[in-house]
Amino acid sequence: MIPENLIFATLFDILMGGLIAVGWGILFNTPRQVLYVAALLGGLGHSIRYLLLEAAGAPLVLATLAGTVTIGVLGILFARKVDTPPVIFTMPACITMIPGMYAYHTMLGFIKMAGSDIQVQDPSLASQTAQYFVITVSLLFTLSIGITIGSLLFRKKTAREIKLNLPNWSFFKTK
Repeated sequence: MIPENLIFATLFDILMGGLIAVGWGILFNTPRQVLYVAALLGGLGHSIRYLLLEAAGAPLVLATLAGTVTIGVLGILFARKVDTPPVIFTMPACITMIPGMYAYHTMLGFIKMAGSDIQVQDPSLASQTAQYFVITVSLLFTLSIGITIGSLLFRKKTAREIKLNLPNWSFFKTK
C-alpha cells in the first residue's frame, strides 16, 4: 500500500519539476509549441528520481541516472513526434536535477579552506569538502551519461530517421 503523503508529494514533485523545466525552457528559447514536452519530461524525470530516493531508498547517483535516462530516451521518442531536436527539451528537463546544494557546499568549503588556517577552523572541513566535490562531479557525470544513453540506443544521425510503430497521436503534432 502506497502512503497518501507519498502520492501527494510525488504529484507535487511532478508539478514543480515541470514548472522548473518550463522556466529553463523559456530561458533557453525553447519554442512555445514544445514547452509542454519539456514540462512533461522534467516532471517525469524528477519524480522518478524522487520516488527512487524516497520510496525505494536508492542511492542519489543511481536515482539521478534513472531519471535522466528516462528523460533521454523519452526525449528521443518525443523529438520524432514533434519534429524538433531532442536537446531543445531534454536540457531544460535535466536542469531540474542539477546538484546545486552539493556544488554550493563544495565551493563554500573551498572558500573556507582558502581563507583561513584549516587546523584552526575545522579539522573535518577538508574531508567534508572533498565528499561534496565527489558527489557534485558524480551527479554531473550522471546527468550527461543519462541524457546520451537515449541517443546511443537510437543510434541514427537525426531523430527524424527513427521509425516508430506508435499510434498516430495527433496532439503531438506541432504543425
